[in-house]
Amino acid sequence: MLTRSGTARRGRARRPPAWLIVPAVVLVALGLSIGVMTAASGRAPGTRISESARGARVTPSASAQAETASTDCTLIVPDSPLSASGLATPYQLTGPGGQDPAASGCTESNPDLQAFVQATILDPATGQLSVYEPLVVTQGSAPAVAPVLPRLPPQAVVNVMVGFNGSSLRLAGAGPGTLARADCVNGLGDSLFGQVSYCNSAAFYAAADLDLAQGRLRIPASGTSPLTGRPCPTTRSFDLVDQDPSDNVTTEYLLTANGETAQDNAASQAVLPGATMISNGSDNRLLDHFVLPALGCVPFTAPDLSDAGLPGTSQTLDELSAAANQRAPIALVPENDPMTLLGGQFSGIKTDLYRIGVGQPLVTAGQQADAPANFCASMLNVQTAFIAANQQRFSVNTPPAPATGTNLFTFMAARLSASFTNLGCAAFGLHNTVKLSVDDQGAAVAATLSLIRQEPATPASPETPGPAAPTAQPAPSLPWGQAPAPASSQPWTPWTPWGQAEPGVPGYLG
Repeated sequence: MLTRSGTARRGRARRPPAWLIVPAVVLVALGLSIGVMTAASGRAPGTRISESARGARVTPSASAQAETASTDCTLIVPDSPLSASGLATPYQLTGPGGQDPAASGCTESNPDLQAFVQATILDPATGQLSVYEPLVVTQGSAPAVAPVLPRLPPQAVVNVMVGFNGSSLRLAGAGPGTLARADCVNGLGDSLFGQVSYCNSAAFYAAADLDLAQGRLRIPASGTSPLTGRPCPTTRSFDLVDQDPSDNVTTEYLLTANGETAQDNAASQAVLPGATMISNGSDNRLLDHFVLPALGCVPFTAPDLSDAGLPGTSQTLDELSAAANQRAPIALVPENDPMTLLGGQFSGIKTDLYRIGVGQPLVTAGQQADAPANFCASMLNVQTAFIAANQQRFSVNTPPAPATGTNLFTFMAARLSASFTNLGCAAFGLHNTVKLSVDDQGAAVAATLSLIRQEPATPASPETPGPAAPTAQPAPSLPWGQAPAPASSQPWTPWTPWGQAEPGVPGYLG
């Protein structure tokens, strides 16, 4: 049963448009093949807000914590990770380049380098969705409690998403061909995305699109906030996005005093009363656990097969909901996302690979809302107004990371300010809308916001990485107190990435 439930344990309609799905065949057009992409990180250095369980502040990602020997780790993927037995087999976190976990700091007890895995499962015969949280252990250690063996439907289609609290996580297979058989991707060539990886996303979203088309799968409406009267945000809302949107998972584990981990479920809690909960610094967890509850909204949930079928959230559920419900302006992963840069340059192909992992349309010349300049402007114009309108409400809510902001309002403001810097928004003639006051530890304690609407401009010498910025279009204006006026009396319809709905349009495949 699919729900939009207020009882979701974790940070936890109408048919989505045809462009929701990026079929595997698109990789042929890109000149690529789905498979693991491994090598040194191509992530550009810069400031990043971490939302780890311990909390974080705005710090240079290259330095992390002083006691941490590395900011990069390796995650060993078990054989057959898309099967029931593979889901119940722990992933192993270890050091990069063969380093020992303890020597590298790559352990699940180190909050700065914890890794998390999340699966979303589709029964193509019925359209039913479920979730499961595969366990990650430190290499050389055993689970504190044996993982639950899930019962999967026949012909189940499984999507696996990976999140990381450090800088870059490299996937390694438990055996030859493990990663290729599961269609696992963690970057392009020798340039990793950084914190995120995925397996089997293209097949999963293609199967979901087929079930949507045939009426078996239904995505509930995201709804309206009873407190504001505005649409509840999604992962593709400019109310919420940051420098690297749609990243990381909502998975939680239990961590024991001796560094062993277990799935966070009632059975494990009963035998591990002293264990603490650990989680991934995630846009999705921010949405599901903090922002939506503060607005009186509820996340999209499905039965969690690792927790006796109780409602659970997932990164993939959030993307399905966003694809079905988000109205313009729609925030898609931009080419100036630090995770999609290739050697410090904009890369449409690497951005496409990232978007495939989260079921988003590919980068096209005809799509302007997510062009780097316009993404920056929309983020500033829409999100600043959203945060300002909810200042009083967010100020009495706890933040994901107290070391970044002392409440949800100051956390969101600090996150927006850091995103302005990390996306290179100043190069488009834009100005930071946030002024922060911080304490001695660097946590934001107050914020002043500017609501002056900004338009991007293309400077003669862009300061951001990448080629010359594309010609900027006026950014959508969406004052928080007003609904956008419809452009016409026709119902809203999204653009299609290949133009297949329009014969004669370049890229038409019909």
